[in-house]
Amino acid sequence: MASSSTAAWLENIPIALPEGITREQLGTFRPFNDWVTTLKRSLGLQTSTSHPFHGDPYALRSITIQAFDRFGGGRLGFVKLTASVSNDAGETLPAAALLRGPSVGMLVILIPDDVPRDSDERYVVLTVQPRIPAGSLSFAELPAGMVDDAGSFKGAAAKEMEEELDITIHEDELVCLSELAAPADQDVDEGLAAAMYPSAGGCDEHITLYSYERRIPRAQLQEWSGRLTGLRSHGEKITLKVVPMKELWRQGGRDAKALSALALWEGLRRENKV
Repeated sequence: MASSSTAAWLENIPIALPEGITREQLGTFRPFNDWVTTLKRSLGLQTSTSHPFHGDPYALRSITIQAFDRFGGGRLGFVKLTASVSNDAGETLPAAALLRGPSVGMLVILIPDDVPRDSDERYVVLTVQPRIPAGSLSFAELPAGMVDDAGSFKGAAAKEMEEELDITIHEDELVCLSELAAPADQDVDEGLAAAMYPSAGGCDEHITLYSYERRIPRAQLQEWSGRLTGLRSHGEKITLKVVPMKELWRQGGRDAKALSALALWEGLRRENKV
């Protein structure tokens, strides 16, 4: 649920709802509450004389919920909305959004155990699976998963690695690339997550990126590549693909998670942080 101050602020905002969802149900949807909380905080920053919109600040006038999807058990999954955000001059800001909540992505790095410690020979695990929204039955990407209301980001990452890669690790073995790369003073006031936003113009989704390294027998690289995995009960049909890390920019070039994780890892590597 939203904080009491945010909830009180939202009470004065008209919300149009389609049949099948109530305002109370919407109020239990964590992505909606997080979106409202962040937007309220950002709008509040306009009181500063240094803010570019200080002279004629914008305000949230209304929200229209256009559509929604429910996942298993009837819980809300995706919510599509438009919002009216304007200033007193009648100028508006684009405000159509698909709310789906946060996700995690994992850069799983495999190092053959027969190479020296200072070798740069590394391999990365990709998942190849159907992604119907992209029109693909074989989309290559980093292992990833959504964070549910009860889960932590690290916990979700570890869970996805177990489900998709069939490896069990402790959460403390994961390195959060997103947090290590975030400047200490970046977006503190707005409260944006230390994460990658792949489509900030139309979706609230932000992806926290983790890395995990494991030394394995070289023969196991071949065993992993081509393995069929994933949870069939969730409609997952995933094939693993092991690629040289130096080829990740090409092999995973359509995947924002892969390109972002690689850029973060290489930048942090140059600063001796990973």
